[in-house]
Amino acid sequence: MVKLTPPMGWNSWNTFGEKINEKLIRETADIMAESGLLECGYDYLVIDDCWSLKERDEEGRLVPDPEKFPGGMKAVADYVHSRGLKFGMYSCVGNLTCAGYPGSYEHEFIDAETFAGWGVDFLKYDYCYHSPIVAGKYLYRRMGLALENCGRDILFSACSWGADETHEWIKESAASMWRSTGDIFDTWESVKKLIKQQEKLHPYNGVGCFNDMDMLIVGMYGKGNVGLKGCTDVQYKTHYSVWALLGSPLMIGCDIRNMNEETRKILMNRELIRINQDPVCRQPVKLTGIWSGEDMVMYARMLSDGDIAIGLFNLSEEKGVGRFNLDELGLPMSTGKTLEMKEVWTGEKFTVKNGTVMRKLEPFDCEVFRAGVVEQ
Repeated sequence: MVKLTPPMGWNSWNTFGEKINEKLIRETADIMAESGLLECGYDYLVIDDCWSLKERDEEGRLVPDPEKFPGGMKAVADYVHSRGLKFGMYSCVGNLTCAGYPGSYEHEFIDAETFAGWGVDFLKYDYCYHSPIVAGKYLYRRMGLALENCGRDILFSACSWGADETHEWIKESAASMWRSTGDIFDTWESVKKLIKQQEKLHPYNGVGCFNDMDMLIVGMYGKGNVGLKGCTDVQYKTHYSVWALLGSPLMIGCDIRNMNEETRKILMNRELIRINQDPVCRQPVKLTGIWSGEDMVMYARMLSDGDIAIGLFNLSEEKGVGRFNLDELGLPMSTGKTLEMKEVWTGEKFTVKNGTVMRKLEPFDCEVFRAGVVEQ
């Protein structure tokens, strides 16, 4: 499957882990359809690990846990589809999944056929318990080929955590997105670590195969499977802004049945989603800036209509100032041009003077702009 913009949706793992069932999935589908999330572009509902029995049936097929999913996966998929959504599931390249359930090693074609028969539209494919003598690139190539020949259009989400130099070979596998970082946890330290990990991998992101910085923790507040310490709303805002600007898939991980208003505002920022879903998905530029420490991270990304998305991210617990010259964006003062800036969270507008941007940022906060080229 060729995906032209970063996938968006919801995944069960961050909050629920093994505590998943048919009732949860149906309720989540209802909320996605009715809350405005689907209208914003979140259209994949994905069940992660722990959905099957611990053994395959006599024909070698995966079997949904009848206590968790008494109606079977076809019925679940049909319900998700009835709400205008797409249905996703999970497997793994190894003999076992990360949680110890049957993986798809040497069952790639029968599993792809099974998923297609159930009406699956998305497969997250993890990297646990894989063969130590078969390189990962061959294991992902196997499932990619199986999915391409299963008779159904299924988005292949490769989840190898960036291990084994994934960036060098993942586009050989027919994957539409690939995990470029380790696992996320609901802490600011985890968010900051993943932002830094991503820095060297920007050249590998793009249309057809997107760098996946892992699922969103917005709105978790320390609860659930990867909850740990939790973050503040300001930290969630910055986390979401970085993922959106850098073109990562946006897969919600909180319990959307209990979203508060601040979580809704963050997840449904239409200007940021518009930047994330820009059709050309160009590589971001890391700005050097002026007097910038390592925790004042600034990125720009050229958009399809000639605008520029610009993000200033203060990853520090101290107040900071983001400063940069427009010549870093290819817009020196000699051009007679400057930028008209619109901040996507507040709506503030201003025109850049003297070819230089300077913005004060509170601890952990950010500003993201959509900027248009205008006469000085």
